[in-house]
Amino acid sequence: MIKKLPLALLAIIGISVSISAQIRPVKIEDEKLNNRVLIYALNENEFDLDVSIEVEGTGFRQRGGVARLYRVPAASRVNIHSLIVERGKVPVYTYKLKVNDSLSRRVIKPEATPIKIDPRKNILVYLKEGCSSCETMVQKLDSSYYKYRTMDLSEKPEVKEYLINTFKYTSTPYDSIRNPIVSLGGTLYSEIETYNQLLEKLNAPDESKTESPED
Repeated sequence: MIKKLPLALLAIIGISVSISAQIRPVKIEDEKLNNRVLIYALNENEFDLDVSIEVEGTGFRQRGGVARLYRVPAASRVNIHSLIVERGKVPVYTYKLKVNDSLSRRVIKPEATPIKIDPRKNILVYLKEGCSSCETMVQKLDSSYYKYRTMDLSEKPEVKEYLINTFKYTSTPYDSIRNPIVSLGGTLYSEIETYNQLLEKLNAPDESKTESPED
């Protein structure tokens, strides 16, 4: 069983090499498994990265040699290093992290665990009565690596009333909408029918649209 190593046991200082294409820095997490500390890299970007780590400290032993390069796929968590804790010792370490978006052919590709990441714009899906594609949309989002929220309008009459008034004088009044009403970064869309259409809007430049209500 893998257990979280209490934060009090580790002092961590990271140095990351910046790269032009990177949106979010790679995060480092650690877990204790028996007498080992497993070190993981978390890539919260939508593209693959190559990562290496150099660790120094006390209270542990580690593999010698040159730091090896590991492939950390988009939206994933990968074990990139391990420390052997010496008996009766408390491991204290610092690390230097190198990150590269120019992917190498000579790289270790360990098993990666998918993680959920924040999209470029927050996703909120309003589930309404008579929605023919709501279930499919939610299933697609569940299988994606994006974090998102849903709101059942049958449980939020005040929000439903706001949306009715918002779309009252548009080409698609509320009662005629048969797909989810989607908020992307606070902007409302009534015409998104499929997950692919949602991705197109998500990655498109900001548009001037009606803002979604606060929940």
